[in-house]
Amino acid sequence: MGTFGSGAVLTAILVFGSGAAVGATVDGPRLTWDVSLWGKPRAGTAVADALAAVVEERSGGRWRMTLHYGEALSKARENLDGIAIEAFQAAMFCNFYHPRKNPALMVLTMPFLPMTDWDANRQIREAVYAHPAVVKEMARWNAMIYTSTFLPQYELLGRGEPPADLAGWKGLTVRAGGGLGQAMRLLGATPASSTATEVYTGVQQGTMDAASFPFTYGHVSYRIHEVAEWFTGNLSPGTADCPLVFGITAYEALPAQYKQLLADVKEEVIAAQIQAYIDVDAVNLPMLKETLTEIRYTDAQLDQFRARAGRPVIDAWIDENARRFDAPGLVEAIFGAVGRSYR
Repeated sequence: MGTFGSGAVLTAILVFGSGAAVGATVDGPRLTWDVSLWGKPRAGTAVADALAAVVEERSGGRWRMTLHYGEALSKARENLDGIAIEAFQAAMFCNFYHPRKNPALMVLTMPFLPMTDWDANRQIREAVYAHPAVVKEMARWNAMIYTSTFLPQYELLGRGEPPADLAGWKGLTVRAGGGLGQAMRLLGATPASSTATEVYTGVQQGTMDAASFPFTYGHVSYRIHEVAEWFTGNLSPGTADCPLVFGITAYEALPAQYKQLLADVKEEVIAAQIQAYIDVDAVNLPMLKETLTEIRYTDAQLDQFRARAGRPVIDAWIDENARRFDAPGLVEAIFGAVGRSYR
């Protein structure tokens, strides 16, 4: 990984640790939890890094969360399976890696959702997590969502002819999953749902023209900027969801004081995660502007994007899933979380 991602994680843990240190030590039994992750420590894993650090500190070292990076315990696409069979106690997963495993949570991949700032990002995700359809869906995997990693809005990095308008996306192969992938399809592109670790080679070898990642941390963490020539600076077409989950069985087996500890530190963990993104942007964005060509769309072009590839994708998703779960209710929960209505 690049140095930018590791710096953000370090900053987040230092900021977080300064707040956590004031808490009293929680007495409890000796316990080890295994946490399944992929890739290397980066801004997007600050929530796991910070939680593990503070749990160990506040328990006086009696409760340790061992972070297993690099798919050491499970493939990224199989972390929910591992939680289901109690192979480990906690994990991160990304919803678009396996849409059939989490169809209701795929609502957070819909394009052009109203995530206008960090507050809206959090309010929307938490409203979705609280919806009965998502709670039930996670329970099928013995999973409960602790918190989101609050992925920023995506942008796209690529090589070759920059897509200066809607027509420029036609014929491109783009790494984009879920609703964003459907949006790209409506623009004439071919979506690919490659895992993050597969993208560098795809762009480098020309089998992939562009890749969407949470901007800016995702692109730099996976070094996509090293093989790209351009990036979109203001498309903000959507995002995805990669929460940190606990196994329900493991959580329910915790003593009451450890459950309370998780609740007590949650706000600080969330703050550490968001701060990691802010810190990494301060380094990455100037670097990207200096080394790559930035594409910025006009307001009129952005309106065209939303009309062509926004609401039509959401409406199609509702129609496809309405008989399986409360898809209309999930969409309304998203817009209602920020004081708006979808219909």
